[in-house]
Amino acid sequence: MSAISQQNLQRQLFGTDGIRGVAGEYPLDRPTVYAIGRALGQRLGERGADARVVIGQDTRESSAWISQVLATGLEASNVRVISAGVITTPGVAYLTRQNGYSAGIVISASHNPWYDNGIKVFGSDGYKLSDDLEHAIEADIFAHIEQLANGASQADHAGYSMLPGQAPLRGQYAEWLASLVGPGRFGKLRVLVDCAHGAASAIAPMVFRDCDINADFLHIDPNGRNINAGCGALHPEHVAAGVAKSNGKYDLGIAFDGDADRAMFSDAQGKVVNGDGVLLMAARDMKAHVLLHNDTVVSTTMSNMGFEAALKRSGIRLLRVPVGDKYVLEEMINTGATLGGEQSGHILFRDMDTTTGDGILTALRVMEVMARAGKPIAELVGDMKVFPQRIENVNVREKVPLDQLPEVMQTIHTAEAELDGNGRVVVRYSGTEKLARVMVEAESEEAMERHVRTIAVALQRAIGV
Repeated sequence: MSAISQQNLQRQLFGTDGIRGVAGEYPLDRPTVYAIGRALGQRLGERGADARVVIGQDTRESSAWISQVLATGLEASNVRVISAGVITTPGVAYLTRQNGYSAGIVISASHNPWYDNGIKVFGSDGYKLSDDLEHAIEADIFAHIEQLANGASQADHAGYSMLPGQAPLRGQYAEWLASLVGPGRFGKLRVLVDCAHGAASAIAPMVFRDCDINADFLHIDPNGRNINAGCGALHPEHVAAGVAKSNGKYDLGIAFDGDADRAMFSDAQGKVVNGDGVLLMAARDMKAHVLLHNDTVVSTTMSNMGFEAALKRSGIRLLRVPVGDKYVLEEMINTGATLGGEQSGHILFRDMDTTTGDGILTALRVMEVMARAGKPIAELVGDMKVFPQRIENVNVREKVPLDQLPEVMQTIHTAEAELDGNGRVVVRYSGTEKLARVMVEAESEEAMERHVRTIAVALQRAIGV
């Protein structure tokens, strides 16, 4: 089976996770960020007076000035801005809905390097904006760019600083997370936690303390340029190695990404457990407690065939959607599913009062399942026989629709014919970077590597940098 995704090519600014780019360059240069603030503020103002927006940010050195410029644009449109300072993306989603804000905005590029950044927007209900609304807002932004070409300050940003924000807001979110599970639910589990020098550094220690979890923390000293640098969910092998070398000290390794909306794990032997494994153990636990609606899980085209087979053996159906947690959530809402997520570690629990993926909550749920079952994570996912899978990223000049690249399409069709149902090919563009992602699953390593290489070379020749 195959999937070729070309979603979001019609939009110029918004990708699968907000507006993202290199900080200081279009569309994250000062005039454009100011125009984004003016456009968002104007749209919020149309809904009534007293519009209030909460802004949170991760630990990149550019997050402070982007927050400040965006706030200036919002305030110029008569919107009151409240800063939560450094906080996770799901933290902003929670605060937006809980406190009745008109919108929530996160300044973060998630798992990207420090020099990138992004702007994510949540509606008053705590959900990410729909594609249609993002498209409409783009038109507003471009109109403001024309009107306010020099409207934002051109002053250079020097040094590293973070808006302090309102500490009680961060405390409110941390207390809510801890209340979802409560203390005494995790037995005697001992965990090693990698915060990626990101937003989790400000939140995870509070939550784990309030839940009486025996935890040690890595990478909790952000300096503006070390976020995601060789650590966190993008490099789960780091925390896995720490667990493996601990001589049995830790039962579990946990790794968050820069804005902590995803989490990856390691078992006690140092083997990485990704989102597929988390979904499998959570699905079985939720089914056993009659919490898995229609015995259905929603995931994406990237989830492994071995994961799907393991679910099937447990009487659980898998629904696949395009890559992007917002598309997972849309399908969950449409079908009533209570569990969904991505292989990358975005997990959505709809049996709780949540509106987006939350890495810290995912970690709490994983530990809760382990403690309740009295089994290590390795045993809980041990029967999942993973097909060899590889994802190759190809830097591209532009995101040309794949069906307009005949040589690339021919390599894809050839791979599909040779796999003959015993593997998968997924080729898609990143929603946040100028990358084409080639994913191949096959029964053999040789076939997987060969098809990935052939397709990647064809992409490189056609539109590579």
